Amino acid sequence: MPLPIVYHPIYSNVRLPERHPFPMSKFAMLRTHLIETGVAGDNQFSEPAPAERALLETVHDRDYLDRFIHGDLTQAEIRRQGFPWSEALVARSITAVGGTRHTLELAFEHGLATHCAGGTHHAHRDFASGYCLLNDLAVAAAWALDSGRAKRVLIIDCDVHQGDGTARIFEQQPAVFTLSFHAGSNFPARKADSDRDVVLPRGAGDTEYATALAAHIPAVLDRFQPDCVLYDAGADVHADDRLGHLSLSDAGMRARDRYVIEQCVRRRIPVACVIGGGYDRDVPALVRRHALVHEQASACFEQFLSTDAA
Repeated sequence: MPLPIVYHPIYSNVRLPERHPFPMSKFAMLRTHLIETGVAGDNQFSEPAPAERALLETVHDRDYLDRFIHGDLTQAEIRRQGFPWSEALVARSITAVGGTRHTLELAFEHGLATHCAGGTHHAHRDFASGYCLLNDLAVAAAWALDSGRAKRVLIIDCDVHQGDGTARIFEQQPAVFTLSFHAGSNFPARKADSDRDVVLPRGAGDTEYATALAAHIPAVLDRFQPDCVLYDAGADVHADDRLGHLSLSDAGMRARDRYVIEQCVRRRIPVACVIGGGYDRDVPALVRRHALVHEQASACFEQFLSTDAA
């Protein structure tokens, strides 16, 4: 069987104000791109169910969930989250969380799976921030622990921004290891303390990034010995991304995704990949970058897992 991929049409079904900086269309465009370029076939995609309220409450405050779901947020909270509130936004957010959980479930079953959304790592326990309303990575990690599927979960966050929400949610949880590779000079201004933060200098490119990965990922995998990995493959590390301060090329991103995924699957550790951030105004170019993690996951799946998963 081929690589399992998770997608839902609701991901792009949110109307934003004209000239809003978030490229909401990229999710639907990504699915189309994967099919048109032969990376995936239509039969590889599965649609997730929305995350249940009880699942959201494993990492999020009940009062915050009530106010977010019912639109009872202050103007300051709406500014901080970055989106105008709407019922469509709530439905999309809850479904995307369900999507990452489903991706991890498929990874446990098949060894590797990818999600055409996810990576909302700035969402904290009781507030949204930076286009991140609910923390899908944290919810999926908590689900893996609570369901007994894992005793230890590793989150490898390669978005250009630190996963501050994830780090704070799990700061007292030794069963979850947060490993963040990020630029030190950008959002969030006040960083959290991940279990390990690898801070890259402004303008770091392919070589510096690859060196950082090799210096930390094998050591963390071998020392922590996770039962699963959640991998945030943010595309905002690219040199052309307007909200990132790093300078990776397409080839550097492709090498990053291949390295992270292969290090995990060679150790027989299930990996669930999400696409993370990406904000280039050239949305087709951005979609091609988001496709790289699916491309490399598909190659790794075929090389290392297809016989086992058949």
